Amino acid sequence: MKVVEKTQTLKMFVGGRWVDSERGETFEAVSPATGDVIATLPKGTRADAARAVESAHQARAAMAGLGAYERAALLHRVADAMERRREELARWLSLDQGKPYKAEAVGEVGEAIEYFRIAAEDIKRLETNVIPSMSKNKLVFTLRVPRGVYGVITPWNWPLTMATEVIAPALAGGNTVVWAPASSTSAISVKLMECLAEADLPSGAINLVTGPGSVVGDEIAGHPLIAGVGFVGSTETGRSVARRAAGKHIMLELGGNGPIVIFDDADIGRAVEGVIVGCFLCAGQSCTAGERILVQRGFQDAFIDRLAEAVSKIRLGDPFDDATTMGPLNNEGVALKMDEHIADALAGGATAVTGGHRATSFPTRLYYEATVLRGVSPQMRVSKEETFGPIAPVIPFRDEAEALAIANDSPYGLLGSVYTRDIDRALRFAQQLETGWVNVNESSNYWEAHIPFGGRAGKDSGIGRVGGHRAIEQMTDLKTIIVDVRES
Repeated sequence: MKVVEKTQTLKMFVGGRWVDSERGETFEAVSPATGDVIATLPKGTRADAARAVESAHQARAAMAGLGAYERAALLHRVADAMERRREELARWLSLDQGKPYKAEAVGEVGEAIEYFRIAAEDIKRLETNVIPSMSKNKLVFTLRVPRGVYGVITPWNWPLTMATEVIAPALAGGNTVVWAPASSTSAISVKLMECLAEADLPSGAINLVTGPGSVVGDEIAGHPLIAGVGFVGSTETGRSVARRAAGKHIMLELGGNGPIVIFDDADIGRAVEGVIVGCFLCAGQSCTAGERILVQRGFQDAFIDRLAEAVSKIRLGDPFDDATTMGPLNNEGVALKMDEHIADALAGGATAVTGGHRATSFPTRLYYEATVLRGVSPQMRVSKEETFGPIAPVIPFRDEAEALAIANDSPYGLLGSVYTRDIDRALRFAQQLETGWVNVNESSNYWEAHIPFGGRAGKDSGIGRVGGHRAIEQMTDLKTIIVDVRES
C-alpha cells in the first residue's frame, strides 16, 4: 500500500492559522515501521507556546458564549471531518506510530471519532441541581461553566484516542485548548488538527504547538493564563507537569503495571485470549497493558502451553500488510527498556518461553518478538516497573491471599483484571484490588469511551477521570447562583 507520495511539510495551528515556528526551526517525523522521514514539522519554542496560550485566552469569550447545542454541533462537525478522512487518518497513524493499519489503526480512528460524538451528546444532557434553601424566598441553583484555557499534553502510544479523550470534553465544556502532542507522533496529530480546523471553531479556540515536550509542554503547563491541564503519559513526566501546573486544575492519566490474575478455576481459553489482548495490543505500549500475569501454581503449566501456542499466531510485520497483527515499537527508548527488563529477568532465573529479543530482517530495529517469560518473581524489574512492550511475565502464586498481596505490591494503580468462575471471589478480589478499574473475566485492555477511567488514589497512576460526562464535569467549574425572590 502506497501511503505518502513524498515527505510532507506540516505546520502548527495557532490563532486559527497554520504557522511555522517563530525561529523557523523544524524536526523530522521518522516512521518506526520503515525508518523513512515522512514529514517535517515546526520545532516550537516557548514563545510559540506562549503565543498559542494567549490566542486561546483571547478566544475564551467566543467559546464560552456558545450554547451547549452549538458546541455539540461543532464537535459533530469534527467527527464528520474525521469520518470523511478515516482511511487517510488510519494510514498516517500506522506510518507515524507503527501500529497495524487493518488490525488496530482503523479501530483507533473509529474510537477517536466516538469521543467527539459522545462529548457532543453529553453536553446536551449535562444537568445541574436546584438546591432547597433555608429561606423560603431564596431560589438556589447551579450551573456548569468553562474553566478557561486548557493545556492538553498527549502521548505517542494512542495519539488519536488519548488526545480526543481530553480535547473533546474540554471543548464541549466551553473551554479553549492549547495542545502539545508527543514529538514522535506529531505528524498524525497535525492530521487530526486538520479535522478540527475544518469544523470552523471560533478562531483561537483550539491550538496545536509541535516540538519538544520539555519546552512547549512545560511552557503550556506553567503559563499563568492556563486554567487547567489535561495530561496523558508517563508517571515521571506527569509529576513534572503537576509541579509546573501547581494551583491549576489537573487531570493526570499516568502509567500502569496492571496485574492479570488467573485462578485455577478460570476458563483457560478466555484467560489466554485476554492475556493476548492485554499484553500484545499496540505491541504492549498501553497504560492498561497486562504487565504482570499472575497464575495459580497448579494451573501454570497448562496455561503457559496454551499461551505460547496463541503467541505463535501473532504476526509481527509490515503495518500495511493485512496479515500483520503486531507492528514495531514506537521508539528506541521503549525498545531499550524491553532489552533491559528481559536481561534482568533472565539473569534472575526467569526463562523465555517465546521471544526475548528484537526481531531481525525488518527495516528498523524497533520490531520486537512477542515475549512470554516464566519463573518471574515480584522483585524483578519487569514486575516492579512499567515495561511498555510486547511481554507477558508469568508470576506464580499459591492462593488468593498471596495473589492479592503480589497484585497490590506496586506503585501503580490504574487497571487490573481477574479470571475465575467463582463470582464471590471475583467480586471480593475486585473490591480489594488497589486499582481504579477492574475487569472480571476480560482483558486488562478492555474499556469503553463513556465509562469513567483513571487511577487509584495514593498510587502513581494519576488523578481525575476521563470518559463520558465525568470528564466534562471535571473540566468545568460548578457555579452556584442564589436569587432572592420576594412577593410583589
